[in-house]
Amino acid sequence: MEREGRFSQWLRRRPRTGTGGSTGTGAAAAGREDLLLAAAAAGFPLAQAAYPSGYGCSCDRIGCPTPGRHPVSFAWQTQASTDAEQVGRWLHAQPQANFITATGMNHDVLDVPAEAGRSALERLEKEGVDVGPVAASGDGPEGRVLFFTATRGTPDDEDEWWPCELDCHPETMDEHPGLRWHCRGSYVLVPPARLPAEGGVAWLRGPERPLPDPLTLLGALTDACAQYADENRNHDHHSPAWPLGR
Repeated sequence: MEREGRFSQWLRRRPRTGTGGSTGTGAAAAGREDLLLAAAAAGFPLAQAAYPSGYGCSCDRIGCPTPGRHPVSFAWQTQASTDAEQVGRWLHAQPQANFITATGMNHDVLDVPAEAGRSALERLEKEGVDVGPVAASGDGPEGRVLFFTATRGTPDDEDEWWPCELDCHPETMDEHPGLRWHCRGSYVLVPPARLPAEGGVAWLRGPERPLPDPLTLLGALTDACAQYADENRNHDHHSPAWPLGR
């Protein structure tokens, strides 16, 4: 696709920053910067997030319940930016920081359990559906798959819009089976991101892909989630109150 071609050309043109020396750490940092700038170039508004520190979180909250998963600032919605220079400044000021992307501006995210997400992804691609960007978050039974879609935006009739927090808790997304629709007022970690212990957030299908209409994915995702819930009905889940204070 034309957009995919421009994305690939942009990555090839990206100058590598930093000092000399071809250390693995330097190459990894440059690759990470490329991926984050590619997400910004694709129109995903980014803002700084906390990152894992030892067994805890880089934030100053004692016993942070969501280490490495939350924005640094309460003003993340207004700070979120697609400006490459701003993202670069954040990266260079705090190289270890994760980043979130604010949903409901330029894109939404359909967030499902990993098992259901991978099953739905396989089905959709077999059916020839353009799935758009897809990311995996975490490992094992608590993992999630994130489908990036066109946004619902702000409907003319506010009765047709619901606040995202009624449907999803982005800071506790590993607590709930089933599908959640991240729209206005929510966020997800954008790849690449580190999570505590093992696992992280990585692209399965890159941000260069055009964003699909969410309704083209919804049937397969809800079917896969229903099957997942039926097979994991004894799974115990506890939902903290929304929002979590920081």
